[in-house]
Amino acid sequence: MKFKGGYNILLKGRPASTVKAMPEPKSLYLPLYSERFTFTDIRVKDGQKVSGGDILATDPNNHAVPLLAPRAGKVSLKAIENHIVLEDVARLEEHADIAEKELQHVEREMGAAGIKRYKLLSLGAWQFFYDAFTGALPDPLGTPQAVIVSTLSLEPFLTRGDIQLHKRLLNFTRGLEHLQSLLEYQPIYMVMPNISSEFANLIRNQIRGYALVKMLEIPLKYPYDHFAILARRLNLKADGGSVWAVRSEGVLAVDRALTLTKPCTVRIVSIGGIGVNMPTHMKVMPGYPIQKIKENYIFEPAARVINGGILTGRILEADTLGVDTECRGITVLRELHEREFLGFIRPGWSRHSYANCYLSSLRKKFEEKYTTGVRGELRPCISCNFCEEVCPAGIMPHLIHKYLYADLIEEAEQARVDLCVECGLCSYVCPSKIDLRKQLIEAKALIAKEKEEIRQEQLRQKELQKQQEEARKLSEEKAQ
Repeated sequence: MKFKGGYNILLKGRPASTVKAMPEPKSLYLPLYSERFTFTDIRVKDGQKVSGGDILATDPNNHAVPLLAPRAGKVSLKAIENHIVLEDVARLEEHADIAEKELQHVEREMGAAGIKRYKLLSLGAWQFFYDAFTGALPDPLGTPQAVIVSTLSLEPFLTRGDIQLHKRLLNFTRGLEHLQSLLEYQPIYMVMPNISSEFANLIRNQIRGYALVKMLEIPLKYPYDHFAILARRLNLKADGGSVWAVRSEGVLAVDRALTLTKPCTVRIVSIGGIGVNMPTHMKVMPGYPIQKIKENYIFEPAARVINGGILTGRILEADTLGVDTECRGITVLRELHEREFLGFIRPGWSRHSYANCYLSSLRKKFEEKYTTGVRGELRPCISCNFCEEVCPAGIMPHLIHKYLYADLIEEAEQARVDLCVECGLCSYVCPSKIDLRKQLIEAKALIAKEKEEIRQEQLRQKELQKQQEEARKLSEEKAQ
């Protein structure tokens, strides 16, 4: 398997291999939104008492994926805007099973196999699944052309697969068995790093007995673990049907939902970056108070907190008070408001540069203290082609940037902006500091919007023609 581009970034603040359980909170602040979901269908009332695992709300536009109560408590809908607050949270109390009547109904409608899919959705395990090409939530009742299971997480600071699997390898293999039971003949591709270590060899030995599971070993280079890149390298086609993609934590959630019939409400989340005093991994639940995390780990009073990794994460808004249901990591950077004058011509002994233009190119490998400092001003594209070299999708971001600057949307589409996987490497290596990732994301959204408008207009015209044809036939019948 051949990969293009990619680039590993060495940064200080990498989380340690330990996992620390956070103290049980008195209140949980569950955001009604995350990267993919918006929970607008509220299923509880203000003041209602709920158990752990009860459904608080659902996303009607995403197969009714539920927002589950991580613990028992009293619901408050009016305390914080865009949040469901659970007060007087009880310790480790959860709703154990799905009602037997519900399962009987599901079995009558969809058969025994439908029960498993229903459990995955209603117990929160399906939230860990992605469509490899679009990143969206796949249809839980659909049949994929293949499944990609990744044990890797190569973006700086996000929780690694070996952390998720530590002491849970049996649960992982059991989850793979459950995944197999949902398929007919479709293959499962399990992605592993091409390294030799005691833990990696242990996983290899565990998986060899699974007929449908095909081992796929890849270099430890960002973003070779991206689902869309993997799907393309496996020659899976976007028009050939959905490709399910899931990481280690998702397989563990499948095991919990189908083996124990328990809700999946706990996550291992990384916290890293140079604004953190002890970069590590935390065991938390959705809704865990952000303020509690700040008090325990963040020592910078004016830090920039990012929901996600250093390259693809989003700034955590001040009005978000709890960990959302899809959070995989929290990155904290030291906030620098002043730009360095002529920063691009400074020696840069402690800076990384893809172009090797700094004095640091004479050093051995080292971890950079990455901050929010811009280090110079935005400049025009100089066509250095660095973005093209690191792009894992094989497109030319600098060319697409010029098309977009000239408002040549059709040309940008022909240059295959749709293949962008939004990894952020183009923006990171750009010496002109152009936010290419943002431009490409906006271009894809604009093209998708225009295509949808054209499709809707075609449907409208088709319906209008149908009405005109019916009116003509009716007129002819009356004339006779």
